[in-house]
Amino acid sequence: MAPAAAQGLSVTAYLASVFASVNWLAWLALMIPYSLFFFAVDSLIVWRVINWFNAKVAYTNILPVRASTYILSILNEQLGKGAMALYLNRREGVPGWQLGSSMLFIMVCELLYLCAWANIGLALQWDNLPEVFRGLPYVGMAIVAIFALAYLYFRGHIFATSKLREKPILHAFKQANLGQYIRILVLRSPALLAAVFIYSEALSLFGVEIGYLQMLGILPVIFFGASIPGPFRAVAVSMWVILFPEYPAQMSAFGLVQHNFFILFNAVIGLVFVRRAQRELFE
Repeated sequence: MAPAAAQGLSVTAYLASVFASVNWLAWLALMIPYSLFFFAVDSLIVWRVINWFNAKVAYTNILPVRASTYILSILNEQLGKGAMALYLNRREGVPGWQLGSSMLFIMVCELLYLCAWANIGLALQWDNLPEVFRGLPYVGMAIVAIFALAYLYFRGHIFATSKLREKPILHAFKQANLGQYIRILVLRSPALLAAVFIYSEALSLFGVEIGYLQMLGILPVIFFGASIPGPFRAVAVSMWVILFPEYPAQMSAFGLVQHNFFILFNAVIGLVFVRRAQRELFE
C-alpha cells in the first residue's frame, strides 16, 4: 500500500494507526442506537405484514422471534426468515406455507425498496459512482416491469383462469394491494435515512468528511449492490475504497467495521431475546 510505504510503515502498522485514531466510544454511541432503531423498524415490518396476511399478533410478540433470527442471519438472511415462519407457525397456528408467503412478500418489498433508493442515489451521484452502476436504471425498469405484471396477475387482471395464484405459498401476493406495497416501502425508509446520518457521522470519526446528501447518493447504491449477486455486488463490497482512493486504509477499516459490527450486534440483540423465544416456542 503506497500510503503506508510513504510513511515508512508496514500495511499492518498503517492500518493499526487508523484504528488507534478512531474515537471508538463515540462510534459505539452512534452504532448501538442505530442498530436498535433498525431492529425496531425491521420488527415493525414483520408485524405489519403478519397482521395483514396471517394473524393478529402484538408487536411485542414479534420482537423475540425477529431478534432471535438475527443469530441465524449471520449464516444466511433467508435462513433467518425461514426460522421466523416456523416460530410463528408453532406459536400462532398459522399454516406454514402462508407464513412463508409473507416472508417472500417481505423479501420482494426489500428488493423494491433497495432498488428505488439505489436509483435515487445514482441520480444524485451519477458522475461519481463507478460506471458499472450506470446499468441500475435498466435493472430498476426490469424489476418494475416484472412487478407490474406479477401484480396484475395476482389481482386477477391477467390470466384470470390460472390457478397458480391459489397456492398457499403465494397467499400474501394474492391478498396484497398496491397501497400495502407502498406502505412497506415508506415504513422501511426511516432506517435508510437514519443510516445516511449515522454513516456520515461515523465516517468523520475515521478522518473522512462527507455530507449527508453525498452519503444519500452513495449508501443506497452500496446496500443494493451488496444485496444481489453479480457485478454490482463485486463492486459494492469494495465501493468505499473505490470512491475515496485517497483514503485507502481509512475506507478499508470503515467498511470492515461497519458491516461486521451491524451483523454481530444484531446477533447480540438476538441472544437477549433467544430464551424468551425458545420458551414461547416449546411451552
